Amino acid sequence: MAWLKKIGIALAGLAIVGVAVAFAFQARIGAWMFNRGVTQRMSVDNLAALGDGLHVGLCGTGSPMPNLGRAGPCNVIVAGKQMYLVDMGEGAGETLNIMGISPGSADGLFLTHFHSDHIDGIGPAMLFHWTRKSATSPLPIHGPTGVEKIVDGFNAAYLTDNGYRIAHHGTKVVPPSGAGATARPFEMPASKAVVLNRNGLTITAFAVNHDPIKPSVGYRFDYKGRSLCISGDTKKSANLEAVCKGVDILVHEALQPNMVEKLSVAAAKNGQTGAAKIFHDIQDYHTSPEQAAESAKTAGAGMLVLSHLVPPLPNKYFYPAFLGDAKSRFDGEIVVGEDGMMFSLPAGSKEINRSRLM
Repeated sequence: MAWLKKIGIALAGLAIVGVAVAFAFQARIGAWMFNRGVTQRMSVDNLAALGDGLHVGLCGTGSPMPNLGRAGPCNVIVAGKQMYLVDMGEGAGETLNIMGISPGSADGLFLTHFHSDHIDGIGPAMLFHWTRKSATSPLPIHGPTGVEKIVDGFNAAYLTDNGYRIAHHGTKVVPPSGAGATARPFEMPASKAVVLNRNGLTITAFAVNHDPIKPSVGYRFDYKGRSLCISGDTKKSANLEAVCKGVDILVHEALQPNMVEKLSVAAAKNGQTGAAKIFHDIQDYHTSPEQAAESAKTAGAGMLVLSHLVPPLPNKYFYPAFLGDAKSRFDGEIVVGEDGMMFSLPAGSKEINRSRLM
């Protein structure tokens, strides 16, 4: 057994030497790794790799509650050569960049409603849209009437910063005409209304119930025989179920009331009466995973993807508790959404392909 001991000592010695060498050459090794990473990341364009069809990526599956692994609500829709964003929560612009999708390629941003967690990433989105591709026109932001005030506010807040960037980088890199955003309002539909029809893509806005938050809409996307819906924030909605009939994918918000009520009780016990009331109140204008599953079944959706997840879910171990008995209420696949997921619906096919971009 002595020879085994000698081998162990020799291996330990080699390990110590290896660590010493790594520290001695740390600067060189770090520089090499950085240069290699820069070369790889700067060449990434995951939009170019998508085939013709309809695609939805999750660039934010979180909520206002802190969750390090999830940005605020954000979806990216790609149809052929077109790219649109739906909602832009905090951190969503950075998540898009990590996913290898440049916000500079966006043809527009659609807002479901004007709650802070769905709009507080607009500033970075405007900046990335302008600077990444030297845009000569502002980012179009579509939404129900009232979106003008939101856009005007962000434009005013970023006006001084725009001037700094023009002065520093020059008008060829950041053309003044491309700064900020421009509002594209539409009338709030009683049930549904087509709000964009372009190059084979049809976007339909539909009313949802997020009372007292008005206006509130969801969106349906149709392209080359494939379709998907984004619910926005809503209670269980019969209108959503009707408008989203037969979609390949339903991306639906989800709040698990059993878990959120425990937060309310815990907050109250700790004297946080305001937080306790908020945790209690938010349960009445969202949809549970079980209700979302029922809506997916009624609509005849091919797949249900849950997003805007409340409460925060630190890892997959919490998913079964979050889902409750949702799987018994829908025969199709239910996916608990995570930032970086991409779902692809190839044109002329019935397939739903999945990938991860981060």
